[in-house]
Amino acid sequence: MLSTLTTVWNRVYAIIGRVSMYRLVLLLLGALAVLALALSLFQAIAYGPLELIAAAIVLSVAAAATDAVAHRILGKAWRLESSLITALILLFVLRPSLEPLELTGLAIAAVVASASKYLLVWQGRHIFNPAAVGAAVLTIVSTWLPELGASAWWVGTPALAAPVIVAGLIVLLRTEKVRVVGLFVVIALVVSFATTAFAYVDAGVSFDVGTIVSQLVWSSPYLFLGAFMLSEPLTLPPRRWQQCVIAAVVGVLAGWPGLFVLFRVSPEHALLIGNLVAFLFCFRSAVRLEFVERTVLTPTVRELTFRAGRGVRFAPGQYLELEVPHAHADARGTRREFSIVSAPEELPLVKIALREGSQSSYKKALAQVEAGRMLPVTGIWGDFVLPAKPSTPVLMVAAGIGVTPFVSQLRHLRHAAQQRDVVFVYVAGGAEELAFRDDLEASGVPVIIVTKTEPSSLPGHWRWAGGGRLTADSLVELVPDIAHRHAYISGPPGLIADLAPALEKAHAITTDAFSGY
Repeated sequence: MLSTLTTVWNRVYAIIGRVSMYRLVLLLLGALAVLALALSLFQAIAYGPLELIAAAIVLSVAAAATDAVAHRILGKAWRLESSLITALILLFVLRPSLEPLELTGLAIAAVVASASKYLLVWQGRHIFNPAAVGAAVLTIVSTWLPELGASAWWVGTPALAAPVIVAGLIVLLRTEKVRVVGLFVVIALVVSFATTAFAYVDAGVSFDVGTIVSQLVWSSPYLFLGAFMLSEPLTLPPRRWQQCVIAAVVGVLAGWPGLFVLFRVSPEHALLIGNLVAFLFCFRSAVRLEFVERTVLTPTVRELTFRAGRGVRFAPGQYLELEVPHAHADARGTRREFSIVSAPEELPLVKIALREGSQSSYKKALAQVEAGRMLPVTGIWGDFVLPAKPSTPVLMVAAGIGVTPFVSQLRHLRHAAQQRDVVFVYVAGGAEELAFRDDLEASGVPVIIVTKTEPSSLPGHWRWAGGGRLTADSLVELVPDIAHRHAYISGPPGLIADLAPALEKAHAITTDAFSGY
């Protein structure tokens, strides 16, 4: 069962990973908006088609105009996808209308949301979810001017529940936040059920448990809030346990609107409080790197060296998101995630590696970066880190460029003079594509090579496993004590899916799937 789910999971990830996160979210939100418009024709939702169309136009124009002005002032390339995503989220959160004053309120919310991306920032990262800021400000203003409208969270309606679940799961698969957002949804539903049940009991009114549960599951905005707002990487801390703390905080607040005496907590308020707590975890992460040099490692792999300023910290195995602003960006956008190759002990130098061959606009722009240019890093994240107990036996399985997080970990072990029981399995297209051979050899760990052709020479603690492809059965044969090891695998989702039956036998599993750097 686990292998089947893993296979499906990684096949889907391989498909959606080809589209930039911005483009994917925009397409999904656009599809939900079109569906909502179709449902409105049959009065399946609370608002009519003209109200939805008018609201969408006002929100889009206001958000896009604000972003365009801000980018013109700051001298940056304008990203229309970001504007439209903000507008579409607000479309599902705020109350659509044809009334001039309420349309004015929508415009105010969109302007505030877009402006918050540039005003409420720290080291290049916005602190709060922009749409939540816009909705919260409009809600506050509406206490004095109710004619401007307020947040309604009408996306929490039975007619949209199933589509939101599907779209939300696609986003969470892409961002690998299924567990984090799942925790948030469960906590929010449980807390909401408890507060609702206690309210009925306190009032002396009987209630049906099934009815309350059904209403909460199919009529709550929690999945939309979690998938399209809480999961935003720029407002989340770097480690999963920290993200789970944020999910729990937002879940309790969203499910318990009457927690505070002075004001009622709406979903946007809950998210903003969670964003603030997350900021305390990761306010240091956003940095700028100065490009130093480019080194050829294999015919297709290049190592890029940068110099970082103060305040950069990371754990071996984590990754960064590097932005290379350039004109005419393709569907994957101007940002990419790269595992950090260097060890923390090598700071202020930070190194990454990438495979050439792709003709994406990003890689073309990155190939033209010259020494001395500063590039922004939007954050450092990841839980692909070694076990806390050094005595835990480890299996490392790397495919191609997936070797990079392991190089950082092995370099760190060497610098720290730390001994671990490690077996390394390295899959590559050919012997000439075995990158970072010097690092692997210096680590002293036993290395098993899986390549089509046998390398001409190998160090004493290395061995060639033959020319076949790595399968679940062959992995178990190569590492017979896999059941006692914590298995780490970094490579394409397809390989992870193929090895799932073997990985099930491992003591623990940590994966780092990618669709190609």
